Amino acid sequence: MPAPTPQLQRFFYSHHFFGGLRQATGVLLPALVLSGLFGWVAGGFVAAVGAACVAILDQPGGPRRYGINGMFAALCLGSATTAITGLAAGNALAIWLVVPALCFAFSMLTVYGKHGGLLGFACLLIMTLTLRTPLTQADVLQHTLISFLGGTFYLLYSALVHRMMWHREEQQALSVALFATADYIATRARFYDIHLDLGENYRQLIRRQAAMTEAHQAARDMVLRELPRGTRSRADRQRQGLLNLFVDMIGLLDSMVATPTDYATLREALPDSDVLLFVRDAMHKLAANVSGLALNVARNRHTRVRNSAKAELRALEFELQQLREQGMPQRNPELYALLVQVLRRVRNMTRQVDRMADHSVNPLPQHSDLSKANRSLNRFLTRQKWRLELLTDNLHGQSAHFRYAVRVAIAALLSMAVGTGLAYAPMVRTLDPGMAGHSYWIILTVLIIMKPGFALTRQRNGWRLTGTLIGCGLALLLFYLGLDPTLYLLILAVCSVLGYSLIQVNYTLSAVFNTLFVLLVFHFLVPGSNTVVGERLADTLIGCVLALGCSYILPSWERNTLDALAHTLRTANQAFLCSGLDFVRAARLTRQADPAAATDPQEAETQWKLCRKNVHIAFSNFTAAFYRMMDEPARRQRRVPVYNRLMIHHHTLASQIAAVIPQLALLDAEPDGIRQALAATDDFLAGRPADPPKVIETDGDHAALAYPLRQMVLAARQVRDNMQALEQTGTARTPDLPE
Repeated sequence: MPAPTPQLQRFFYSHHFFGGLRQATGVLLPALVLSGLFGWVAGGFVAAVGAACVAILDQPGGPRRYGINGMFAALCLGSATTAITGLAAGNALAIWLVVPALCFAFSMLTVYGKHGGLLGFACLLIMTLTLRTPLTQADVLQHTLISFLGGTFYLLYSALVHRMMWHREEQQALSVALFATADYIATRARFYDIHLDLGENYRQLIRRQAAMTEAHQAARDMVLRELPRGTRSRADRQRQGLLNLFVDMIGLLDSMVATPTDYATLREALPDSDVLLFVRDAMHKLAANVSGLALNVARNRHTRVRNSAKAELRALEFELQQLREQGMPQRNPELYALLVQVLRRVRNMTRQVDRMADHSVNPLPQHSDLSKANRSLNRFLTRQKWRLELLTDNLHGQSAHFRYAVRVAIAALLSMAVGTGLAYAPMVRTLDPGMAGHSYWIILTVLIIMKPGFALTRQRNGWRLTGTLIGCGLALLLFYLGLDPTLYLLILAVCSVLGYSLIQVNYTLSAVFNTLFVLLVFHFLVPGSNTVVGERLADTLIGCVLALGCSYILPSWERNTLDALAHTLRTANQAFLCSGLDFVRAARLTRQADPAAATDPQEAETQWKLCRKNVHIAFSNFTAAFYRMMDEPARRQRRVPVYNRLMIHHHTLASQIAAVIPQLALLDAEPDGIRQALAATDDFLAGRPADPPKVIETDGDHAALAYPLRQMVLAARQVRDNMQALEQTGTARTPDLPE
């Protein structure tokens, strides 16, 4: 079995590491220039803080236009926040009013999704670090100006790097998506191993699919932003090559998702056959091929040498011939049709992976009409809308965003109160006077840890505390060794790069390197003092306790959002089915050469693929919320079996729809049984009474449709029944009240 690509190699060639290197360089350069060349250490720190505020919006894997707009918003709002905080810091009453108000206002930006949350956190970060040093009114203008210039430098620097390295960034985003696809293929291969538990395999598959959906969306937003224009320039050839790979990757995903397989039936009917073994080995080889392709895309190399699955395909053909000679097509036509479909899918996947490798060498255009193709592909992009109504509509006690903003404001108030108490505590002032001036670190810890969901807050709490403990231990070891200052500076730069790079990959390791980075900064600011290590550890511990305690104030439990997500997923699957049937009708009318009645089959297919993308996103949102609920306290969980069944049945339903529609499009008409099955599925999803067919035709090409149609009708019926159970229990129980 081919060995997978090592995770460390994946990381260093990913856009996570490249983005972390870009962010760390842009943040450290102002500080190094001002402190190293001009000896202005304080000014360098302020400029670095301003750059760090803007860098938070410069996330790897996102569309460049939104990144530039987000960084510009962070620059403007961050500078205003610096001025407001600096002016309020000189007044004891004003600072107690301004800090909670800013925490509430910027936390409300989570209504705008991920980018809104990052913008709010960037402003809260610069607010907290402005509290580090008390400013007079005369110093506020200078402090704000330096912070603004630091942020401006990062904005210009990032725009320049993006312009020069756009192809590299798109390659890395596509590489991450290809790696996620390879992991998904390897997980599906596990289903053909009779020694592995099916239930555990399904749980892993759903998590892999959610991660793959997120990676594909990031790659989609990068690759489809700048499409080829049909010129013969080098940049246009590069765009065409990445576009070809992306389209092939989505086609490969279609082949996997559209595989109607009853693994339990296969295991029961063929326990001693080598068929499952050959399928498993072939898919493992394909996963290794896609993983190798992903690595070569990230390294800007061509893929020529591949693991061949020809031996497994020939063995599968021989096994099917043996089963055919034993009379399986007559004895069990549906099982035989299922095995034939599995062989065809594996063969198609092999061809698609080979074509992807060829396109990495020779990026020839796939579309003759580029303008029309570009218009179609543009509809798959993520659109971010910043509407004021979305913010004002959430200013009420039942809004999860409003409750989160209130929690953050209360936590900030408590952090200030604890910091003030420590400043005036006689024991603390005697043992460690430095603790009195570091209360801002408690606020910063709280702001970093607290998230809208309870499970995310508790998770990040543990990660942050663990990372801080390890980072403090490593810092003490480094300070004990008494290394050369140049070496300390080199370690500081490495920690900054890894801290930024790992924040989306492994938060605990990111916290380790960020803690070490901060402690090294203080080591340069206050040489020879190791008490800062204990102070950082104590402040972090206090902040973790406050963040976890405040997460129980007006909590937003995931159970309150799952019903809405379940309805969205049902609507998405129904639209997926209806748009697929529209595509089937368009394909048939086109073959019948009826221009008056026919619609554009390419347009119908594009609409179907858009609905498929919406299904993947809706399913990913639902499963993510479900697993977050499972991480919450048991007494806060509701209707776990119902949600779990919905997750399984929706996954089955989407897979069977993806399998049935392309086969229906090849038929000129379907018999009554198949037509009734399609109508029953639509009725079940709409909540209407349905009449499933008693018999589904299995003659000829219809045998391959019988099994997926039965599974589709059954899954739709189960979705309807479970949704009705949710509605009945939802009306019977008492609504959740603020706690």
